[in-house]
Amino acid sequence: MKIGIIGAGGWGTALSCVLADNGFQPLIWCFESTTTDEINLNRTNSVFLPGVTLPLAIRATSALTDLHSCDILVISTPTQHIRATVSAYPELFKGKKIVDVAKGIEIGTTYRISQILEEAVGIKPENYAVLTGPSHAEEVSRRHPTTVVTASDNGMLAAEVQKIFSNKNFRVYSSVDVIGCELGGALKNVIAVAAGVVDGAGFGDNTKAALITRGLAEITRLGVAVGATQNTFFGLSGIGDLFVTCASKLSRNRQVGEYLGRGQKIDDIISSMKMVAEGVHTTRSAYELAQTHRIEMPITEQIYKLLFGGYSVKDSMEELMARETKREWL
Repeated sequence: MKIGIIGAGGWGTALSCVLADNGFQPLIWCFESTTTDEINLNRTNSVFLPGVTLPLAIRATSALTDLHSCDILVISTPTQHIRATVSAYPELFKGKKIVDVAKGIEIGTTYRISQILEEAVGIKPENYAVLTGPSHAEEVSRRHPTTVVTASDNGMLAAEVQKIFSNKNFRVYSSVDVIGCELGGALKNVIAVAAGVVDGAGFGDNTKAALITRGLAEITRLGVAVGATQNTFFGLSGIGDLFVTCASKLSRNRQVGEYLGRGQKIDDIISSMKMVAEGVHTTRSAYELAQTHRIEMPITEQIYKLLFGGYSVKDSMEELMARETKREWL
């Protein structure tokens, strides 16, 4: 079986290590030709996954056409670039099984990634799976024990993804809730930005615990409103991914929030980062999605105002804490 990975960021590269450990010879498509050369010649990806020596089985290319013979394509491109990337060569995706590992919601359309792929290149639900959960690329590439979940409308495809990726260090569970797994992976990045704000502003553990708990509540509200199963958000793609992204120093989204909490401007923060923090774009999309479905998401709303509405941390915290009191669960 031939497996191609579209996107040579940290996560795509780390998953190529998993696949190589499992006996495959993954072919990674790199947007930057310098990354292609570095992987092929030096067995490293110093920009996106520093300090890791890549297995010899991994190969890289700068030509999407080289992935044409692959049976399975793994989408690891940042969400906002997926449509343009796949639309550049739509013939590549005909008859292919797709595994999405990106986490985000498209700006403008508020589409999940499965919806982007179906509209852009005709990927049907029976050929699509999402792989998500608490999994920092740095730790996966170093073979730290990790568990994730794959979801597909096609149970046979979910079982195949489990078999392909699972090993003694990387355990894959399965689900049928594609919507819930996609939204859990995307929306946790918004709450992770908020968690970083908590850290940057110097608030304590009480604040962080409240943020994670109430963040999960609003993620669940929106998810259920658009067709997800509530229990999904109490699993790996929900509270699992939310916890690791809000708590870890490895989280880019939490880091963005930490800089915001210290008073830095978002444009300056983004321009200084080499890798994409999906939570910034997803905040805009999540806010619009909540408005469309009339779902109350106060933390998301305040992060939106902090990023795009000129609010200060003080303004946002005061609005959150001064909201009308209510029952915890309705």
